[in-house]
Amino acid sequence: MPTASLPRLDLPHGLAFADLYSVDGAERIDALFVDHLRHADAELATRLDTARRDSAQLTGKDESALLIAVAPHLEDFLAELFGIAAEMRALAARHHELAPLYAVKRLFVQRKAMNAHKAEVAAGFDGAALRRELEQAIGGPVTDTDGELAFAQAVTRWQQDETAHAAALDLALRYAAWAAHTPAGRAAHRAGVLFRAPRKLDYMQLVPLEQTTVHGVPAWKLAGDHVRRREGFALTDAGMDLTAALDQSHYCIWCHEQGKDSCSHGLPEKKPADGAVFENPFKKSPFGVTLAGCPLEEKISEFHKLRAEGVPLGALAVICVDNPLVAATGHRICNDCMKSCIYQKTDPVDIPQAETRILKDVLALPWGFEIYSLLTRWNPLNLRRPRPAAATGRRALVVGMGPAGFTLAHFLLNDGHTVVGIDGLKIEPLDETLAGVAVDGRRVPFAPVRDAASLVEPLDERVMAGFGGVAEYGITVRWDKNFLKLVRLLLQRRDRFALYGGTRFGGTLDVEGAFALGFDHVALAAGAGRPTVLDLPNGLARGVRTASDFLMALQLTGAARRDSITNMQVRLPVVVIGGGLTAIDTATESLAYYPVQVEKFLSRYEVLAASRGAAAVEAAWTEEERSIGAEFIAHAQALRRERAAAQAEGRAPRIVEMLQQWGGATIAYRKRLVDSPSYTLNHEEVEKALEEGVRFAECLSPTRIDVDAQGAVESISFARQLRDADGKWRDGDIWQAPARAVFIAAGTQPNTVLA
Repeated sequence: MPTASLPRLDLPHGLAFADLYSVDGAERIDALFVDHLRHADAELATRLDTARRDSAQLTGKDESALLIAVAPHLEDFLAELFGIAAEMRALAARHHELAPLYAVKRLFVQRKAMNAHKAEVAAGFDGAALRRELEQAIGGPVTDTDGELAFAQAVTRWQQDETAHAAALDLALRYAAWAAHTPAGRAAHRAGVLFRAPRKLDYMQLVPLEQTTVHGVPAWKLAGDHVRRREGFALTDAGMDLTAALDQSHYCIWCHEQGKDSCSHGLPEKKPADGAVFENPFKKSPFGVTLAGCPLEEKISEFHKLRAEGVPLGALAVICVDNPLVAATGHRICNDCMKSCIYQKTDPVDIPQAETRILKDVLALPWGFEIYSLLTRWNPLNLRRPRPAAATGRRALVVGMGPAGFTLAHFLLNDGHTVVGIDGLKIEPLDETLAGVAVDGRRVPFAPVRDAASLVEPLDERVMAGFGGVAEYGITVRWDKNFLKLVRLLLQRRDRFALYGGTRFGGTLDVEGAFALGFDHVALAAGAGRPTVLDLPNGLARGVRTASDFLMALQLTGAARRDSITNMQVRLPVVVIGGGLTAIDTATESLAYYPVQVEKFLSRYEVLAASRGAAAVEAAWTEEERSIGAEFIAHAQALRRERAAAQAEGRAPRIVEMLQQWGGATIAYRKRLVDSPSYTLNHEEVEKALEEGVRFAECLSPTRIDVDAQGAVESISFARQLRDADGKWRDGDIWQAPARAVFIAAGTQPNTVLA
């Protein structure tokens, strides 16, 4: 990037951009903030100073209260430091503008309307007529977000003189009851939050299911006709918008104030009356999952309170106290906090969505990435380590640059150590003006990032950079992998960090070699173990592969990209053996990949046939290749016709239905769906997979794989698992399912690198 085009960040107080990344700079910034706070609130500055000097004396409640009091001042300081006061005021104003939505939802819709007119009464209301009358009174539509806000604002006005507006309030009351209670009302407001009431949880029916049949065997599909029509490998879930995320922050009851923030610290068991010590201090879910809360003990209730009060940057700073690498957590990554929410009988607060939305809102500000980056090193709300430590002279080698490795590297750097991170995968270099590292490893000046959107690449066009381990190649496009670039920049811009890809520990470098190079410590963060290979007849036939191998090959080779020349063959029907999240991801990605694969095949075939003739192109094909080629061409042509018809009719192409007609993707699990790890740990992922057309067949244990004359998988046989009266499982009758691709997702074994 030419120097003239690089953004320039002019900081006040004589600070230079480089000061944001240095230990001395952090000292200066901290002194400036303390001075800012002293001028704004001298008593609060004294409290902060006292807490820093002896944080052990603070109770949890007192610490929370202190951080919440300081956070708005930190937000003001950062707005001044980065020259974004106007943008911060605009963002805070949007928070306050939306506030009537949440007050009216709680106090009017849920407490008044839903109690005044119960579901059976509301079912008799004429919703369309009520809406017409209400829209006339309000002066506009009520079904979109702006319309719901207009409804809330109108109700707030009318309640100021209830006698004068009794008729209007009664109309609003009846419409709110209809919108919240009835299927038609909820459908009309599907995109909104005002009339969405928390559901009572039935743990055996966390996902709405319907019975269907797959090749003659009962299986589960998503109830109703809702289908999420996915195209290729673009991001499949953008997450909540500001309105929906704020709804979650207002739904939270901020229970840190009562010391009951179980989302952060776990849901405790009641203490035994006899004073005995429990073996496990935490309650368990109905599935036996320990509800220990956030592994980082992030201050969740506190960030919700700040967010709801219109202090988003302060809320992010509170998150960064315990979870500085928030870019790698949150939505579609972790949900231990959500499982341990104080709401155990109704929908929990969607903490991961709210957390990620806060980060996105800050990143959307001018210099948003630099603000977030600074808070991971200097954070005055972190009473125990507000500034990075001076250099210790110690050197650590971190083996593996997945989530464990890059998180450890961050904390070691903040503790003052020099860190070298290595990974067995090839790691693609970043632009040196962005990362501050030249291709030959030299450190060079890097430029500030004014617009974080400039770092974003469409996931279906993005080249796999290799950094991030399982977050790069194991997690699918349900999660925005652009966050990995943010995490990498947080590390690579540090002058005491170096990154090397293509370096296998135990091969390229071993323990003795590491210590001979002068490292004081070697940290093994080499990730998950090797996949389990089932001992089945024909278990190594063509078309059978482990799920992790499939996901890795799909993403790292570039096969998922339409412009890639990489070939990876998948045929339908697909059967995935297993019940965890790897099985879920494998099923969704195989369905997404199949249209990409056959359409790439057809386009290349047509180019070659046009230049050389079809006969010449097919001359060297075997009989099997001819059969598969004809299958791919026929399916690709059918997809092409469907896309053309959909465009002419102004609708989405019905690709899911075509894939199911050709065999689709079925997950086969040895126990019930409700026993599967994916359901018990993260049932939302099961629902998302079923939305994409995946089927789930339960109580099936594989017995053998059958092959065709060419030695490729043709079908797979299962024993139906039956449960006796005493709860024990036994094999029942045999079911044979057609399968042209079988993926094994049956767990992992201990990591061979450690051995």
